[in-house]
Amino acid sequence: MRIGELAAAVGVTPRAVRHYHHLGLLPEPDRRANGYRDYTLRHMVVLARIRRMTELGLGLAEVRDVLADDAGRELVEVLGELDEDLARQEDEIRERRGRLRVLMEEARAGRLPAEGPVSPELAALFGKFGHAPHSPMAAKDREVFALLETTATPEVRAEMLAGLESMMSVPGAVERAHEAYALLDALADASPDDPRVAEAARVLADLIPPDMVPRDTGIDLDDSGGDGGTGTGTGSFLRAFYADFAPAQAEAIRRTLRILREDRP
Repeated sequence: MRIGELAAAVGVTPRAVRHYHHLGLLPEPDRRANGYRDYTLRHMVVLARIRRMTELGLGLAEVRDVLADDAGRELVEVLGELDEDLARQEDEIRERRGRLRVLMEEARAGRLPAEGPVSPELAALFGKFGHAPHSPMAAKDREVFALLETTATPEVRAEMLAGLESMMSVPGAVERAHEAYALLDALADASPDDPRVAEAARVLADLIPPDMVPRDTGIDLDDSGGDGGTGTGTGSFLRAFYADFAPAQAEAIRRTLRILREDRP
């Protein structure tokens, strides 16, 4: 059997057959006197197995391991790992579709968020916050939460959502949040020693549950000492975070974090 005949019979290309030879997945056949490869039924069986396994999602390195163990023990192990990986992909796809569904609903209602698609849980919390009209700080707040949700570990993300849920469940929280946004917006052109900085910090600290800000992390809230020796990169994040605000706004947020850490039991 010629290479083209073998490839056509199994439903692959001759180029794929040559590639499998190169990787050692498919043994080289004997050659005829004229130099052409002479494939047998055994080659067809092995090639069909390779095709079936790649269609299941196995990588070629995994296929090689499976073929090296005809007893099938490793095949069961590899297929089990593949099944777990597919389950994780299903969860990720389900979550992405949930975010897309929320985005589509927002778009249909003419409320397409500037921060882009977020999880249904965060979208629901944004709805509880309400829309502070014409507030640059409110828009920035939503962007930061969307960023944190994207970059945080699942554990940190769950803690963040739980903290926000707890914060918004307190009576009057929405009104206080809008008040804090207005105070921070008013500091856009102020100096860091403006008396209104302290007022904004107090209002913001009253809104945020103290347990949302860990006390002992080693992080320099003034962003002057890098990571505080933690090596986590949090200091770099804080520097970038503060730099995105006007000086008086950044100072109000620094004071808020200090108040929360001091009041945390």
